[in-house]
Amino acid sequence: MAGDEKLITITSSGEPQQVEFGNSTLPDVLPVLPLRETVTFPDTLTPLAIGQERSIELVNDVLAGNRMIAMVAGRDAEVEQPGPDQLYEIGVVGTIARMMKMPDDTLRVLVQGSQRIRLTDYVRTSPYLVARVVELPDVIEESTELEALVRSVQASFNQIVEGVPYLPEELMVAVANVDDPSALVHVIAGSLRLKTEEKQELLEEVDVNKRLRRLAELLAREADVIAMGTKIQTQVQEEVDKTQREFFLRQQLKAIQDELGESDPDAAEAQELRTQIEQADLPEDVRRAAERELGRLERLPAAAAEYGVIRTYLEWIVSLPWNTFTEDNLDLKHAREVLDEDHYDIDKVKDRLIEFLAVRKLKPDARGQILCLVGPPGVGKTSLGRSVARAMGRKFERISVGGVRDESEIRGHRRTYIGAMPGTIIRAMRDAESSNPVLMIDEIDKMGADFRGDPASAMLEVLDPEQNSSFRDHYLDLPFDLSNVTFIATANMMEPIPGPLRDRMEVIQLSGYTEQDKLQIAKRYIVPRQIERNGLTAKKIAFSDDALIEIIEGYTREAGVRNLERQVGSVCRKVAREFAEGSRTSKRTVRAAQVTELLGKRKVKPDARRRADQPGVATGLAWTPVGGDVLYIEATAYPGKGGLQITGQLGDVMRESALAALSYIKGHSQQLGADLPPDWFAKHDIHIHVPAGAVPKDGPSAGITMATALASLITGRHVKNDVAMTGEITLTGQVLPIGGLKEKSLAAQQAEMKVVIAPKDNEPDAEEIPKPLLKNVKFKFVESIDEVLKIALESKAAAARRAQA
Repeated sequence: MAGDEKLITITSSGEPQQVEFGNSTLPDVLPVLPLRETVTFPDTLTPLAIGQERSIELVNDVLAGNRMIAMVAGRDAEVEQPGPDQLYEIGVVGTIARMMKMPDDTLRVLVQGSQRIRLTDYVRTSPYLVARVVELPDVIEESTELEALVRSVQASFNQIVEGVPYLPEELMVAVANVDDPSALVHVIAGSLRLKTEEKQELLEEVDVNKRLRRLAELLAREADVIAMGTKIQTQVQEEVDKTQREFFLRQQLKAIQDELGESDPDAAEAQELRTQIEQADLPEDVRRAAERELGRLERLPAAAAEYGVIRTYLEWIVSLPWNTFTEDNLDLKHAREVLDEDHYDIDKVKDRLIEFLAVRKLKPDARGQILCLVGPPGVGKTSLGRSVARAMGRKFERISVGGVRDESEIRGHRRTYIGAMPGTIIRAMRDAESSNPVLMIDEIDKMGADFRGDPASAMLEVLDPEQNSSFRDHYLDLPFDLSNVTFIATANMMEPIPGPLRDRMEVIQLSGYTEQDKLQIAKRYIVPRQIERNGLTAKKIAFSDDALIEIIEGYTREAGVRNLERQVGSVCRKVAREFAEGSRTSKRTVRAAQVTELLGKRKVKPDARRRADQPGVATGLAWTPVGGDVLYIEATAYPGKGGLQITGQLGDVMRESALAALSYIKGHSQQLGADLPPDWFAKHDIHIHVPAGAVPKDGPSAGITMATALASLITGRHVKNDVAMTGEITLTGQVLPIGGLKEKSLAAQQAEMKVVIAPKDNEPDAEEIPKPLLKNVKFKFVESIDEVLKIALESKAAAARRAQA
């Protein structure tokens, strides 16, 4: 213990007893030396660095006197010159044992701690702090617990000394030779790297038992931290040793290969990439980026995680056709021959493609065109793209974006992600091996969007001639020129395509085929293709025209020809089986009478006459994504309260059309010749139903059909069996234009309709209807519902004769 300290002990009788050590006395007033992030303890020697002017003056003054100072820690380490309120109240009296002046005018002092003190009040703050002090002696209760705490603290401290390098092993000997419990705490706490607040807590505790218990807790925590640090250090060292071992082995392997005259595979791989970069016709900015990455690759060991990422990136760069072009064949006659050879009819579409080639011929540097072929499935949109590429002599690549919901599918993933790769556009360019291919983007109307982004927005840059000359894929992060690519998109419907994307494309509509078109397509393309695919020849099987017509009418109902090809293929497979089993050796000509034997019962049956043989039933025409269709709208009335019920899974627009039709009929029932009581509508409910209730339906074009069905219901006059109609109705009875007239006309032909009623404003659209269809179906263009009813309803005389019969 220090010579100036007093110790209070508690005897077995419980009476405190004071014992004095040394002969020095404690002054009432002492200069105060604030300590920054440091706490001194009694019984310890503490080296201090003095740099502030007031502290230097303090040291100089006390050296001329009794050399005693009060050392107190500051509460906030950020405060340069703490005042009385920013210092702790408990500190230690110290005696300056040695002082050394440094070249920068700062001081180094060695202070011997003695008594613990409390600062009661400050008597001076300038030029340095001076305060009154009182001694705080220890309180100690000698007991078995005290001895146990001493031993526990010594053992824990010895364990920590063994585990950390900053504590010398001599401390273990010093601690073992300390008999006084209070001094033991001071020595250990002074040597550990504890927080200032924790050291101050130990200093302020006068009860030695409590101080030992708190020190034991801190030692246990430090032991746990040291153990964890040792474990981490061991793991790191093992990894370092493994890496160093691999490095030395590779160096030895390299030396052995040099002696044997064998090359380093990693160096050979890097050299091969360098050769490919030099031989590739890369743009200057791309070349610089590739050489920069190659330099990184050469400096990395092959075992590095980034080695494979950089190598794959460079392989992608050298595999892309940066400046590789195919020569265009702009012979318009040749292009027309190719299109006619691959596709029947669709002259309007062929003419537009020929015009596109004509512009390329006159202006070779024209920007790439973006065409969008819109039509029902199976009409040849995708095969048209292949024909355009063949006609121009360009490479053809197709990508499907149907169901794509992630923007990265278009733009690629950044290289920071594991397994990153370029998007579909760059991958298609790599596969095309040309900078000017024909790139078909299939099903562009079926792209979606979710939390991963909007691929349709990413497609804007791809399909914009003003931007795609510097398309930047996330993976490459380099500009790639897409301006020479001919983009051809396909879609079944235009409505799902966002407006900005639709605005960047020139839309070409493809309608469905007539029966005669399908017959010619089957004879020229489908039958020869299916004969060849099923291992037959023209000497083994043939199809008569009436057989093909029977398949078209009885087994398919579609705008395109996919199902037709499927049925023809089914017939070919059955005939192929006959030849394979040996039951047939001669050629088989398939005729209409044999189709049922080969394909089973007819799947499509005309039902127009069956549905329209009573009042309240009218035949309408509808447009669907797969072509036109026939709607049989039924109306009936029964006693009620004047309500309207609409069934058949109809959309809001179609329901509103039904309300408008009913309102018109109610207001004009007398003019229509309905012999009804004035309160008939008030005492009857009307039910309008559109069969095929499982299929959703919507749109305004069934308005005149509903009005006709209601007019037939209230007048008792039948709707003619061979009349179909389409058009929107207003409350004043006007008939407004609709869309998809050609597709609806094809549906009318398939349903054996003879007359089609359409809005007057759609008369120009009749020019697109094939001429053979105009011979079979007569079009009546009307402006009002009155004209519709005159054409559609049977005469009053015919209705009277039917009633008498």
